[in-house]
Amino acid sequence: MVNTNLPADLLKEWYYRMLMIRRFEEKINEKFLAGEIPGFVHLYIGEEATGVGVCSALRKTDYITSTHRGHGHTLAKGADVKRCMAELYGRKTGYCKGKGGSMHIADFSIGMLGANGVVGGGFNLAVGAALAVQLRKGDQVAVCFFGDGASNRGTFHEALNMAAVWKLPAVFVCENNQWASTTPLHEATAVTDIAVRASSYAMPSTIVDGNDVFAVYEAAVEAIERARQGGGPTLVECKTYRIKGHFVGDPEQYRTREEVISQLEENDPLKNFFLRVQNEQLLGEQELVAIEEQVAAEIEEAVRFAETSPYPDPEEAFDDVYVEEVS
Repeated sequence: MVNTNLPADLLKEWYYRMLMIRRFEEKINEKFLAGEIPGFVHLYIGEEATGVGVCSALRKTDYITSTHRGHGHTLAKGADVKRCMAELYGRKTGYCKGKGGSMHIADFSIGMLGANGVVGGGFNLAVGAALAVQLRKGDQVAVCFFGDGASNRGTFHEALNMAAVWKLPAVFVCENNQWASTTPLHEATAVTDIAVRASSYAMPSTIVDGNDVFAVYEAAVEAIERARQGGGPTLVECKTYRIKGHFVGDPEQYRTREEVISQLEENDPLKNFFLRVQNEQLLGEQELVAIEEQVAAEIEEAVRFAETSPYPDPEEAFDDVYVEEVS
C-alpha cells in the first residue's frame, strides 16, 4: 500500500509542479500551432506524475538527464518557467540563450544536464555524472529518464552494465509510455516489462504506476537513497501513457482516438491526484483551486516575458560552442 501520510506542503508542491507542466505544454501546443514557436516540439502531457514524483525526491544538487520531452523534466526539477518559455520561443533570455530550443533545454544550476534529441542519448551522460560524483567522493545522485523505445538502444545496455560494475550512484527511470514514436511496445520489444532487463546486470528493479505520483515518489525515494548510500544503481520502470502525438502536428494514424480518450479518462495523473487528495481529505478544494490560479497567472506571465524578450544577436551564433580556455 502506497504511503499517503505525507506533509501537505509536499502534496501542494506535487500538484503545483504537475499542473505547471500540463499548462506549459498546453500553451506550447497552442503557440506552436499558431506559428509562434520554431522547430519541433514533443509534449510531456500524461507523464507528469513520473517526472514530478522522481524529481521531488532529489536534491537541487542532484543531476538528471532527459529526453526530447525535456520541458517536463526541466520544470519538475525546479526550473524557472519564464526562462523555459523564452528558450522555446528562441529568445536570448532563455536557458540556452534561445539557441537550444525544445529538444536541448538545460539548466546546470539545478542539475538538469539537458534534454536530448538523440534517443538514448542521456544514458552515458548520467553515468558520466555519477562517475564524477564517485571520484569526487560526493553524495549526489544522477537520474537518467528514458522511454521504452530507448531501452532497445545500445547505450542502455552499456550504461546499465558500467553503472552496475562500478556501483555508481545512478537511477535509471524508464517512462514506459507504450509508444516509441509510432511503434507500440509489443511490436519492437521482446519483454513486456523493461524492468526485467536489470537482472542481466545484477541490478535491482521495480515497476510502478507512472500515473500515480505517490507510487513514483515512494519508489524514487528508495532507489535514490540506495544510490546515495553507495548501494549502486536501480532501474525504476514507470508505466504511463503518452497522451499527445510523438510531436505536435503528428497525424497519429497508428492509434485510435478512442484509445487516447480512454487513457485520459482513466489514467490522467492530475485528475486522479485531485480526486484522491480530496476524497482522503489530504488537501482541500480551495487549496487546489488556489494552486490552479497561481499556475495560470505564471504561465501567462511566462508568455509575456518570452514574447517581449529579444532574439539572440546574429554575431552570437558561435558563442558557447566551445568552453572558454581555463588556466
